[in-house]
Amino acid sequence: MTRKDLFASVAAAALTLFATNTALAQEALVIGTDVDAGTLDPRLARDTTAYRTINLIYAGLVHLTPTLEAVPDLAESWESPDPKTVVFKLREGLVFSDGSPLTAEDVVYTFTTITDPDFNAPQRALYTPIESVEAVDDLTVRFNLSTPYAPLLSYLDMGIVPSDYAEAGGDLALEPVGAGPMVLESWKRGSEIVLKASDSYWAGAPSTKAVDIRIVGDNSARAQAFEAGDLDVIQAPLSPNDIKRLAEDERFGAAIMAGLGVTYLNFNTADPMLNDPAMRQAFAMLVDQETIVNDIYQGVDEVANSVILPSSWAYDPDIKQPTFDLNGAVAKFNELGWSDSDGDGFLDKDGQTLAITLSTHSEDPNRVQSVEFLQAMMQQAGVDASVKISDWPSFSTGYVQQGQHQIALLGWLNIVDPDRMTYAQFTTGGSLNWGGYSNPEVDALLEAARTSLDQGERADAYQKAAAIIAEELPYYVISYQGYQMFFDKDKLGEIEANPRGTFRGLIGMPSAE
Repeated sequence: MTRKDLFASVAAAALTLFATNTALAQEALVIGTDVDAGTLDPRLARDTTAYRTINLIYAGLVHLTPTLEAVPDLAESWESPDPKTVVFKLREGLVFSDGSPLTAEDVVYTFTTITDPDFNAPQRALYTPIESVEAVDDLTVRFNLSTPYAPLLSYLDMGIVPSDYAEAGGDLALEPVGAGPMVLESWKRGSEIVLKASDSYWAGAPSTKAVDIRIVGDNSARAQAFEAGDLDVIQAPLSPNDIKRLAEDERFGAAIMAGLGVTYLNFNTADPMLNDPAMRQAFAMLVDQETIVNDIYQGVDEVANSVILPSSWAYDPDIKQPTFDLNGAVAKFNELGWSDSDGDGFLDKDGQTLAITLSTHSEDPNRVQSVEFLQAMMQQAGVDASVKISDWPSFSTGYVQQGQHQIALLGWLNIVDPDRMTYAQFTTGGSLNWGGYSNPEVDALLEAARTSLDQGERADAYQKAAAIIAEELPYYVISYQGYQMFFDKDKLGEIEANPRGTFRGLIGMPSAE
């Protein structure tokens, strides 16, 4: 079954999911996920389980709907008296789960710490245009921007943290205090996170009384646990065979749609073997996207051509990365001085063998298989390619984020605006620029794209930047990810699926009036 067929088979159900938010009242909901959360402090979150759990424990000024519209959450309204000022009015009577009042000072504290370079927030680049945040009064917050900033609202679902608790030494990472619809009950690291409904959320308690988030690292084991009834909900990442089987099983509800993520190769441009764009182009020509996407992932994703999602208003189908060409890659290596001078089957230059290490994490078997396939293609071209597989924490924070990799296979999710996929990743010194890429023209284009309030101007700047990136290749985007979720429809009824993978649409949220 192709991705198109899968989508068609559940299209009507998906439309129903988006149209409703009427999960049945239930005592507990058990959700299976692939990795444990690294932290429950929203300002420091780096992984999807953390983001999704935090979205239940905390609340932001706004909430993003499945169509990425920013709607009121803690803020009941906002206005922009000029392009560099946004003023938010908080709801009256807001409290944190410990009973303490939530005021404008907590909003100021949250964003002041995030934008402080010494705090080292992973997503700080999303908030650097915020020059200052002021508490006008207890219910009014003014954001003063250094420049107009188009994506701002898309990033203001950041959970607000209690300033008094944090400044008194409270451990938000392990003992979070938020103002969201759920509170932390217990956390067994590497095993499960248990939440219970909060009676302090401004809109009232959700109908679901408890959420048990269980960590099952192996995708197929997670699907089997779901089929056995041990889990009520599972979602991407899932193995293609499991997606096909579960989509055809009438016992389960399903949502299959285009996601907000990419799977990509991160080239370490600071590595001597990869600092020449021409070398990265040659390696990119050894990436057989069609086989990876349609055979390994069995069509649940879509072959990519640039760093801009097809669902984005900034997408341009005419931007093209290099495509698979084994002979062309060898010819390009030859042009760059690499040849099999000693007849051992590997290319060499000045006595050095053309060797490269491909890496990914062990929790996703499709990524492991993809890396092994890439290794085989590179070896056919005369590259002495090796593979390094490690667990997610070691791979992500201990390896890639330290710039120790050469070519790493990983992904980005939650791409709610083109800025989120580009600015921190590709600007010189960007907080997520783990490959050390630097191009002043790209810097200027991405700065212009986030500061213009004209969507046409933004699209033009993103397209120009994407075209340069597709040529210089700090990233090679293999696929645009699909999003899949399966759930026990007898237990949950009709729910609100979200391509970001967030959980609020699963717990019977009270009406926000």
